[in-house]
Amino acid sequence: MHTQRPTRLIKRHSLATRFWHWVNALCLLVLLMSGLQIFNAHPALYWGHDSNFDAPFLSIGAQRDASGDPMGYLRIDGLQIPTTGVLGWSEVGGQMQVRAFPAWATLPGPQWLSLGRQWHFTAAWVFGVLLAAYLIYSLLSRRRRRLIGVHRGELGHFGQEVVQHAKFRFPRMRDYNIIQKLSYLLVLFVLLPLMIFTGLTMSPTMDAAWPWLTHVFGGRQSARSIHFICAFLLVGFFLVHLLLVLVSGVFNNMRAMITGGYRIDDEPAATPEPQASEGPRHGE
Repeated sequence: MHTQRPTRLIKRHSLATRFWHWVNALCLLVLLMSGLQIFNAHPALYWGHDSNFDAPFLSIGAQRDASGDPMGYLRIDGLQIPTTGVLGWSEVGGQMQVRAFPAWATLPGPQWLSLGRQWHFTAAWVFGVLLAAYLIYSLLSRRRRRLIGVHRGELGHFGQEVVQHAKFRFPRMRDYNIIQKLSYLLVLFVLLPLMIFTGLTMSPTMDAAWPWLTHVFGGRQSARSIHFICAFLLVGFFLVHLLLVLVSGVFNNMRAMITGGYRIDDEPAATPEPQASEGPRHGE
């Protein structure tokens, strides 16, 4: 007969972590939707210092097909993919129009570059300040270092964790597993800072103050392309993160990010070894 494994409730996330998580989730949503609005103003990406805007490696737009009807497309390095109704040529207010990303995916919905930039910059400053504070907190906090830091011997369990994830087996543990730790470290210390610095590179004011940024990223157009690629890597991370939250226990994960409490599998108490018999005493 199968018996349910004993569990106990622990405090997994501090108030600072929970506050950072939800505020930045909102900031990232605003940044993504307003960023797509900005991209719509010039829906093409280029590479290199010497880009002359005539050979984008990625572009979204619309053109007429062989029958003369408008057709949306996504073009990547010469490969053209039809995307009518989703990208390039989509419905807005009951009418079809040329538009890289549809109205439901952008902030604001109408084609409004100036307001989209205001939304983007406001959210970016809030996000940047909170990210810097949280990275410092993660480095200084012993509890946070234990939770997301990779410790001796953990990398040896990477293959085993991949197999467990592939089988959708997620034991409830106090600490993150090695896949979670590597993912969070990549996002926190690589992708998000890269987003901020490439964003600063595209700013004329910062370009004048820190001209070295332009050289580091190979030009403003290259920085814009890296910024766009990182944004969609973050979208991919968010979708995988959401899927794992759903399959590993929605209530437990949501409680951890709202109240801090997380239920883990309790380790069974060690069974004491039986004592060796002393045998019969003399005279018994």
